Amino acid sequence: QVQLVESGGGLVQAGGSLRLSCAAPGRTTFSMYAMGWFRQAPGKEREFVAAISGSGGSTNYADSVRGRFTISRDNAKNTVYLRMNSLKPEDTAVYYCAADHLGYISSSVADEYDYWGQGTQVTVSS
Repeated sequence: QVQLVESGGGLVQAGGSLRLSCAAPGRTTFSMYAMGWFRQAPGKEREFVAAISGSGGSTNYADSVRGRFTISRDNAKNTVYLRMNSLKPEDTAVYYCAADHLGYISSSVADEYDYWGQGTQVTVSS
């Protein structure tokens, strides 16, 4: 079992920035897991945002966030980050991090992820 704890969400004005963090406390094999960020807005389906392989050497982004968001990880701290710049009101959602035991893949498919965090709310005001 992998516990994932997200933090860093909040309220920000359009054009602003936030950095989300997702920690896997005590997980000595964190680098074996690919990590992804997904989001779900009210009334909408969950959608892929970004993913990173276990080594950090491969990343994958949704077209809607490419160039504005950056996913990174610090395996020594068992933490993955999502830096979000130039935020738009349509980025408003609950953001979830997820872990995939197939660490060499940075998948955009939610069903391929084995563990999920509880989510953190991001609200972008216009």
